[in-house]
Amino acid sequence: MQELDNKIVLVDDLGNEKEFEILLTFENEETNKKYVYYYDSNIEDEDEAQLYVSAYDDEGNLFEVEDGEEAEMVEEVYNTFLDETVVEDEA
Repeated sequence: MQELDNKIVLVDDLGNEKEFEILLTFENEETNKKYVYYYDSNIEDEDEAQLYVSAYDDEGNLFEVEDGEEAEMVEEVYNTFLDETVVEDEA
């Protein structure tokens, strides 16, 4: 993962680079693991857009969120983020 001004560039198995927009990053204080929510900003149709979440390390390597508890935790953080965003938009 290469990070550029709120964007990350990922390379697929064929060596193709794809740019994604970073929506949210956070660190779990209990586990010291870092997470990033990101999406393909080139997809304009909201129904086709997909939000991704991965754990990442200091070298920028991404890891899948596989554990059920971990998945629930990242979803809870995202829902809190959405709730706070809605409150800010209403203000």
